[in-house]
Amino acid sequence: MAIERAQLWLERIGWPAGRDRPQPASAGAGADYSRYELSRREFLLAFAAGAALVFSAAYLFYLNVLIALLFSLAGIKAPSLYREHVRVKRQERLRIHFKEMLFSLSSSLAAGRSVENALFASIGDLRLIYTGSSTDLLLELERIRRRCANGETLESGLLDFAARSGVDEIMQFTDVFTTCKRTGGDLVEIVRRTSQLIGERIEVNQEIQVLIAQKKFESRIMLGVPFAFLGFLHLAAPDYMAPLYASAAGYVLITAALLLFAACGWLMLKIMDIRL
Repeated sequence: MAIERAQLWLERIGWPAGRDRPQPASAGAGADYSRYELSRREFLLAFAAGAALVFSAAYLFYLNVLIALLFSLAGIKAPSLYREHVRVKRQERLRIHFKEMLFSLSSSLAAGRSVENALFASIGDLRLIYTGSSTDLLLELERIRRRCANGETLESGLLDFAARSGVDEIMQFTDVFTTCKRTGGDLVEIVRRTSQLIGERIEVNQEIQVLIAQKKFESRIMLGVPFAFLGFLHLAAPDYMAPLYASAAGYVLITAALLLFAACGWLMLKIMDIRL
């Protein structure tokens, strides 16, 4: 019973059951891009970094090692945050590469190529852009080409890739493509216009991220300044801070300030997370 409870608790905190090595930066063909599984080493490093950060912040506020150690248990949330961060970055990289593929696809369709030939011709264009690297999208396109060579349809390969990608733009493109194939519309023109619209949407989203990059940097500085200021006061004017630690009311005030600061930090990060 105790073992089962321990296993259940490990599952809840995201402990990797059977992985000792980290996943490569490029997930490769056939991977599920909507998930990222940490290795045990990554999990432990993320937990240690999160616990150390929370411990330092709590110690600056309370100047008490036991209370800081208690707060450091919140570092167990760090692995899941790191896992989500890596997943988002990997999907964002896939989205950017897909935008380049759409531009190549639109150019090939405008030159009179069929959809299938234009899609596979984009592999060569992507190799020219990302020289010496095998990106996730290149591996996926090669996989789709092999499946087509073995007698499978192009839409089945695209549907499989879209379902695993977890990227809205890829799923939207695939939906338009498969619907047009089934209904018998002007496939070349519809795919060309859809590619342009989706590519423009991805480009606008990138421009938004560039515009708010400075604000994100400023928000991180604002989150760090109170801790730096508090540390400076402890070093430069300990007598000024002493009344806070002389009574229970002082600890209540410290706790309220810490909770308010955490809420402001969470709200600030949410405001900065702008996406189309």
